[in-house]
Amino acid sequence: MKAFVIDKYKGPVHAAEVSVPAVGPRDVLVKVVAASVNPLDTLVRSGEFKQLLKYRLPLVLGHDVAGTVIKIGSAVTGFAIGDDVYSRPRDLHIGTFAEFIAIDEADVARKPSNLSFTEAAAVPLVALAAWQILVERGNVGPGSRVLVHGGAGGLGSTVIQLAKYLGAHVATTAGTSSIDLVTALGADVVVDYRKADFADVLSGYDLAIDAVGGDNLMKTLTVLKPGGLALGVTGPPDAGFAKQLNAPKPFEWVLSLLSRKVRAAAKMAGVTYSFFFMRADGAQLASLAVLYEAGHLRPVVDTTFSFDQTHEAIAYVDAGKSRGGKVVITHD
Repeated sequence: MKAFVIDKYKGPVHAAEVSVPAVGPRDVLVKVVAASVNPLDTLVRSGEFKQLLKYRLPLVLGHDVAGTVIKIGSAVTGFAIGDDVYSRPRDLHIGTFAEFIAIDEADVARKPSNLSFTEAAAVPLVALAAWQILVERGNVGPGSRVLVHGGAGGLGSTVIQLAKYLGAHVATTAGTSSIDLVTALGADVVVDYRKADFADVLSGYDLAIDAVGGDNLMKTLTVLKPGGLALGVTGPPDAGFAKQLNAPKPFEWVLSLLSRKVRAAAKMAGVTYSFFFMRADGAQLASLAVLYEAGHLRPVVDTTFSFDQTHEAIAYVDAGKSRGGKVVITHD
């Protein structure tokens, strides 16, 4: 089958002929109809997590998929051939930039019936991340105050919608051209980062989600109320990340060092900083499908590329050209 792979970290993405994945007892083999590009693909490609996630090279990239089940393993009970599904395959088993992918059934859910394959492929990673951030980590509910940076992006646009569904007050940062989009998604307060500094106009937030890092993350700590939580999705990683991946103990110490500056600043401000890294979860995707089908959430797609244009799709995301939402790769 055709797939888009890297042969080494920081190497170019290229098309290659690889074997159709073997189907284990708990796997479903999915014919890929659409896949979406995420910043996580860039982080993996650059070797950002190579000491913690031991991928075998050459590596087929891609973390999101929507498609049709064409084969099931002997122990699969929840799916049948012909089911339309979507998934964010678990770490070390990614590879959606391909014609087929084998996925553990625990990571799979039926595609929301009201979404096209293109729309559904834009959903899994960001929807799971939004759920795990807001519900599991943030305990967000009516009256919660949530700030998410980059509200027009794939994650930000999903966080805005889910936080509003949960009853929260939501603030976001966005560029001038994206203000109408994030407002339509439900943002209560929009700070145009080209015209104002969010730290000058926001305060008293319970939860802040930062995907920028650096000075932006440090300033984000200042808009939280005492006891508030800042979650960084691009880093710096902390000891909790090492624990999540069941890494050897020395990695906890190393990652603690990497995050010591921001954790110290958070402590001084009376708040908490934690690195966030989402996990695959088919049961959560099934619950989220209900919200999409009910119209509480909707995918935001920036643009689409054909499968043969996967290079271009990745370059488009890497260059920051997306105006809002996800970039999706489709098989014609």
